[in-house]
Amino acid sequence: MLKHSFTKTGQDRHNRRSFEVHPVRAPSFLAISFALVTAFAGPVAAKDPIPVTVDVAKVMRISAPATSVVVGNPGIADATMQDRQTLVITGKMAGVTNLVVLDAKGQLIADEMLHVVKPQTGYVTVQRGALRQSYACTPHCNATIEPGDEMGYFSVSNSQLERRNDLGRNNALLP
Repeated sequence: MLKHSFTKTGQDRHNRRSFEVHPVRAPSFLAISFALVTAFAGPVAAKDPIPVTVDVAKVMRISAPATSVVVGNPGIADATMQDRQTLVITGKMAGVTNLVVLDAKGQLIADEMLHVVKPQTGYVTVQRGALRQSYACTPHCNATIEPGDEMGYFSVSNSQLERRNDLGRNNALLP
């Protein structure tokens, strides 16, 4: 395959040197790459990842009764079985991970990619030089934490958020 080119003779206006550009005979990198991929990979259908938002639960129906659910990186997402054919997926942190669902015999029912993203609205990031702080604003702003936030802010906010969650759990146990 010929790479499209042209021949031109002229002078470089800065250095006043002559130059020529000649056609280059080289196979296209794209053509070679495509040939290698199709020759060795065979037909593979790429699936779109399942979009999940941080701190939002998403219901996923599965095609057959499941007994096991595994999330590749539980720091990014969590999955719980509501019943044998219904999963609830919750985004924990922005990132990409996978979700594997198995039946009672250990056979694969689903192997899906999860793409967890931050909400598009309601979050504010305050950047002061190299220091970053994150807030959830719906409509009043409250501290939230994200990887990359300034360490002191992250530690104090994390401690407060854990305490709030503990209070909620304890109150839920009261009669």
